[in-house]
Amino acid sequence: MDSSKIAKRHQQPAENILMDIATLAKQVPDLIDLSIGDPDLITDERIIDAAFADAKAGHTKYTASGGSTAFLESVINFYKKEYDLTFDTSQVRATVGALHGMYLALQVILDPADEVIIHEPYFSPYKDQVLFAGGVPVFLPTFEADGFQINIDLLKEKITDKTKAIIINSPNNPTGAVFSADTFKAIAELAIEHDFYILSDEVYEAFCFYDTFTPMATFAPEHTITFGSFSKAFAMTGWRIGYMIAPDYINDAAKLINESVTYSAPSPSQQAGIFALAHSDMLIPEVVSVFKERLEYVEKRVAAIPFLSMLPVQGTIYAFINIEKTGLDSVAFTEKLLKETNVLVIPGKAFGETTGNHHVRLAATQNLEELKEAFDRIEKMIF
Repeated sequence: MDSSKIAKRHQQPAENILMDIATLAKQVPDLIDLSIGDPDLITDERIIDAAFADAKAGHTKYTASGGSTAFLESVINFYKKEYDLTFDTSQVRATVGALHGMYLALQVILDPADEVIIHEPYFSPYKDQVLFAGGVPVFLPTFEADGFQINIDLLKEKITDKTKAIIINSPNNPTGAVFSADTFKAIAELAIEHDFYILSDEVYEAFCFYDTFTPMATFAPEHTITFGSFSKAFAMTGWRIGYMIAPDYINDAAKLINESVTYSAPSPSQQAGIFALAHSDMLIPEVVSVFKERLEYVEKRVAAIPFLSMLPVQGTIYAFINIEKTGLDSVAFTEKLLKETNVLVIPGKAFGETTGNHHVRLAATQNLEELKEAFDRIEKMIF
């Protein structure tokens, strides 16, 4: 048997630049890997110790498929403390990272040919997940000249009678943009007026460096599905734990789907999440300050290199660097960079061809010494 026997839609898979880069990273010696958003930081020992103690005490079995009561309540308490938002346990679900929650939500809400608006540049799995759920992605460009902010008038033009949802990601991967509360409010008003869902990816909520983050659920609670994760704010990428907050009828449908997919999120990881949220005031600032310092360093180095430029980063752990002055597109620049300097970044094309192909995304996932070495190599390049 051969590949002709698998589903026709997978016989000629679409280009997946993120996965190609991840594979390439394993093959290059002396590599400075600034590509994938997997921080060099190790999970805080206090989280590890608490989860290990809980595992030894017996937290190694299945929880309820939606998560343990203690985990759900820890998420609820966090949102009440941080944002004065109130949720019921019937609205919260433990997920295997935020993307698992996005998968479940799209599977629940989409009928074939339903449209989902995605603002571009975008985290590339969004498009694939919409397609996997039978939906149609509709791209809304944002532009560097506007600070990669969403233009509400352009958004209005994208809304049709087939619009079922919009995916919002702020602080934004890859651009580092942070959408204002006024923008969130305007999107919420459109969702209520046209009766579509807002799928709000708030994985980087803690990395809002110069402003106060306000969750989308503040403005349209009945129309918002929120996705959160422990991966970045607590340096817990490998624990694969996140959560989804949604109207209870959506969560009920997600339960039926998920019991045939993962059943439950890992119980030791849920325990780690409980400890992390209970001590978020102590743990999160330590991680955020590391990335703020790194990105401010990246800004200074980019400003001193004539063929690079970037907007000041407002949030996340990434820098979206303009490479237009090199005369190369993002893939060609990434290949030249890797060949000549052994520095690996992600071509902007991976995040959408309309507005990303004159940029590359640099993940500030290495320490300042590594970042210095990377830019010492980059500044010697000739174009």
